[in-house]
Amino acid sequence: MAIQQNILLACDTIVISPDRKILLIQRKNPPFQGCWALPGGFAEDDEDLAQTAQRELLEETSISLNSDELIQFGTYGKPGRDPRARTVSVVYYQFLEKAMEARADDDAAEAQWFPLNALPTLAFDHGVVVRDFIQAQMPEALTE
Repeated sequence: MAIQQNILLACDTIVISPDRKILLIQRKNPPFQGCWALPGGFAEDDEDLAQTAQRELLEETSISLNSDELIQFGTYGKPGRDPRARTVSVVYYQFLEKAMEARADDDAAEAQWFPLNALPTLAFDHGVVVRDFIQAQMPEALTE
C-alpha cells in the first residue's frame, strides 16, 4: 500500500533566561503576521531536528545555542494548528545560565524576552505549548 502524506515538519524552541523570562519573536510574515510566537521554522530535508531548532533560533533571534544541549520537550501536530498546511512541530527547550541579548532577524520583526506571567497572545498553538511547558518544567511559575 502506497502512503501519501502532505505533512510539514517544524521545530520550535523555548528559551528561558536566568531571570525566568521566555524568548518570543514577533512574526514578520503571514500567517499570524505581527503576532508573537516561539522561535522556530521548517526542517530542511537533510537536517537533524535539534539542528533545525538551533538554526531557526539563530536566524530569528541572533542567539546561538549548541544543538547538543537543546532538550526535546514534546511534539505538537493537531490538524489545523498551522493554516498553511498540516504541520507537526517538535519543541525543544533550554534554560540559560547567563543572560543573552536577542536581536530580530530573518522573518522575525522583533525578538523580546517576556515574563512568564505577562505573555502576549501567541500565534499557532504556542500558548498551549508554553502552558504545557510551564506545567511540566516550571510548575512553581504558575503560582507567581
